[in-house]
Amino acid sequence: MAKNDFIRARVDERLKNNVEAIFAQLGLSMSEAITLFLKQCELQKGLPFEVKIPNEETLKVFSETDNRKNLHHYTNANEMFEELDI
Repeated sequence: MAKNDFIRARVDERLKNNVEAIFAQLGLSMSEAITLFLKQCELQKGLPFEVKIPNEETLKVFSETDNRKNLHHYTNANEMFEELDI
């Protein structure tokens, strides 16, 4: 298949550099990695991974912890597991 089209995207420079290093370890160029992602989208007829939107309860917990509310502190993992009754 001939490659004759272009995709342009603006991304954070740090993100791009970090990901390029990962792709290099895998022996992939940025173009090859993007093509691989697009092929997987085509095969899956959607994103090749699950994307979730947090439910109301999760959003509430995120907000509370961001505001340092309802946090539990433990001196060690055993103490935490005892409270969780695991």
